[in-house]
Amino acid sequence: MSTFLYRLGRTAFGRPWLFIAGWLTVLAVVIGTVAVNGVSVSSDMKIEGTEAQSVLDRVSTELPEASGGQASVVFTVPDGERLDTAERLAAISDTVNDVYALEKVVNPLDLAPAAPGEGAAGAGQQNAPGAPGEGAAGAGQQNAPGTPAAGPEQGQAPPYQPLVVDGAPVPGVLVSSDGQVALFQFQFTVASTSLTDEDVTSVVEVVERAEEGTEISALPSDSLKALEVPVGMGEVIGLAVAALVLVLTLGSLIAAGLPLITALIGVGIGVGGAYALSTVVEMNSATPVLGLMVGLAVGIDYALFVVNRQRRLILDRGLTAQEAAGRAVGTAGSAVFFAGLTVIIALTALTVIGIAMLSTMALVAASTVALAVLIALTLLPALLGLVGERICSDKARARSRAKVEAESHSVADHWVKGVIRFRWPVIAGVVALLGVMAIPAADMNLGIPSGATANQDTAARQSYEAVSQGFGEGFNGPLLVTAEPTDTAGGVTPELTAKLIGEFQDRDDIVLAAPVGVNEAGDLAVFSVIPTSGPSDEATRDLVKSLREPDNAIAQNNQVQLGVTGFTAIGIDMSDKLASVLPLYLGIIIVLSVLILLLVFRSVIVPIKATAGFLLSILATFGATTAVFQWGWLSGLFGVDTGGPLMSFMPIMVTGILYGLAMDYEVFLVSSMREAHIHGQEARQSVVHGFDQASRVVVAAAIIMISVFSGFIFSHDVMIKQIGFALAVGILIDAFIVRLTLVPALMAVFGERAWWLPRWLDRLLPDLDIEGDKLLAMLNQQPEATDRDKIEVRT
Repeated sequence: MSTFLYRLGRTAFGRPWLFIAGWLTVLAVVIGTVAVNGVSVSSDMKIEGTEAQSVLDRVSTELPEASGGQASVVFTVPDGERLDTAERLAAISDTVNDVYALEKVVNPLDLAPAAPGEGAAGAGQQNAPGAPGEGAAGAGQQNAPGTPAAGPEQGQAPPYQPLVVDGAPVPGVLVSSDGQVALFQFQFTVASTSLTDEDVTSVVEVVERAEEGTEISALPSDSLKALEVPVGMGEVIGLAVAALVLVLTLGSLIAAGLPLITALIGVGIGVGGAYALSTVVEMNSATPVLGLMVGLAVGIDYALFVVNRQRRLILDRGLTAQEAAGRAVGTAGSAVFFAGLTVIIALTALTVIGIAMLSTMALVAASTVALAVLIALTLLPALLGLVGERICSDKARARSRAKVEAESHSVADHWVKGVIRFRWPVIAGVVALLGVMAIPAADMNLGIPSGATANQDTAARQSYEAVSQGFGEGFNGPLLVTAEPTDTAGGVTPELTAKLIGEFQDRDDIVLAAPVGVNEAGDLAVFSVIPTSGPSDEATRDLVKSLREPDNAIAQNNQVQLGVTGFTAIGIDMSDKLASVLPLYLGIIIVLSVLILLLVFRSVIVPIKATAGFLLSILATFGATTAVFQWGWLSGLFGVDTGGPLMSFMPIMVTGILYGLAMDYEVFLVSSMREAHIHGQEARQSVVHGFDQASRVVVAAAIIMISVFSGFIFSHDVMIKQIGFALAVGILIDAFIVRLTLVPALMAVFGERAWWLPRWLDRLLPDLDIEGDKLLAMLNQQPEATDRDKIEVRT
């Protein structure tokens, strides 16, 4: 491996424009494809194999007229005022009519009178996952007019009524009993994934006209939000910090610029490729952002490892830039290859779970990592070829000659010797600290963030609160319930529909039930059911489970089979499924971790130690994330003002990414220790020497990753915010507490036993030669080439 990479590095250095032109061509093709085909991403979240998704797919098939996307708008007025003044009623009525006049919006007056609520309700539930909280709420509101007299108890006035203008109700609009909140829900003629930015913007522009001179506040749902560029000021600041760390680490603006250039080209191809595929592959809007996040971090780090090794070979051994580049790619490049391989394997292993959305996200992120590795091994040495000997300035060469080896790693040397000296207290302290940090993870609540968890200054949060105040919190998370008669000879009759509605509303945990429609075959009825509790409340979860029980009273009394879907039900099923597969996935990557590190380090102890350290890191990371985003500790520092559930697939996605990145640092740090050991140093001394050699670049790489991930904490998307925080904290814990503190302490405890490997296993395992011993042996057989490649050291 090292010999092949050495030759590849020298070739790329010697023929730079061939490699540069190749990569720029790939980038141009990706950009051109995106420009021609456009981008098609959505916030839809589908979890195949769950009951809610199966019921949702059935409703979409049986009621095709309800398959269009859905959105809602909340109109509010200042406290103490009402919406039902002549001026405000006219403004809302005109706004509604203007929205219905848009090309891709369904006008309910055009629907068949036989099923007045059918299309909109079905659409609301269909698209609820794409617009957490808002779409679902709108669905409930849309169908409420179908039973305007229905209330939580017989004879009790409902907390809403149709909005009436000039004696006629305004289609799709409800107003609260106090007259301060109105809900407008409507349906598109196409799925939400097919809407363009222009489609969404045109609706928002029309809706905002209601605010002109009326003191009305129009709060569009999240489904009425145009696609936003995922990079904001936080990400730019993160890159700026990374650039500063590169300059301080490499001591050269030219050297520091190369990792940034290669990383940006890598994510340009990776993220651009994801967007290009989005027109043919169903893709969540967070997928390319995740690729950007991971691709930037590893792209910068991998290039840093190679450039740093090349500079050290030039400054410490006096090699030419080309020879040093070849050796850097052969040695540090080998570590980059296997470090990247661990990340790729950890991410692609997510596909075994069988969730298409998660698989797409994992494969896009894995692709950006693969690109980062390939670019570090090909494009980077080509760029080094253009830079040539300028990669190290004359001042850096003079400073290197004047340095005393013992002084160059004084901080690292003092740290690792202190850790080894007090190894047992260090081990106990680290385990205790991370154990305490992990405690909140026991209370981790998974779900889909909704308007209730959005920041208070957002339209989503204000809309959620307005709905809760005017109509009840349950209206933010209606359920779509299907009923199929178990008697094949019978069908859905008006009498059965009325009876089911009555029994739904007789339950204490249901505020309202309204008919949505019946399929053409007459064997499937659909209802909109409003719980008394909010979308994330445990009572709502219990209601969903109760309705799904085959022996529940409603199903038994009416001889029907009930199914439940909608935003809330999908969130419940998503959380349950992902929580159930998380232990399986942890088991998979633990096995992979042991096998890969066994191959890399040819040791039994090192893989077990590395995996145990990762488990400490991930549990502490989950604990910190729970404390901030769910408990609200220090949340203000991270732009969060409301606690709520953690995104359902955040733990499993973070586990895969963090595992791979943790193994990166394990490979770079411990391979340096192994290199010193196999070259004759005593076990503990090899720990000190290896730490001195690798710790500086590992620290720099960790700070860069933390900076890049931290930039995403301030994203507008709560899912990206949570993932960015978890990865930043995870790298902080794993790099500084586990790898740079716990690892040398444990290596000192095990001593020579850390490198023990049974002879029979040693014979079976291939020699990957990460340390480059075979490369050095080849070079030593060519002394004339080595002498020719050395530069003259002038006195």
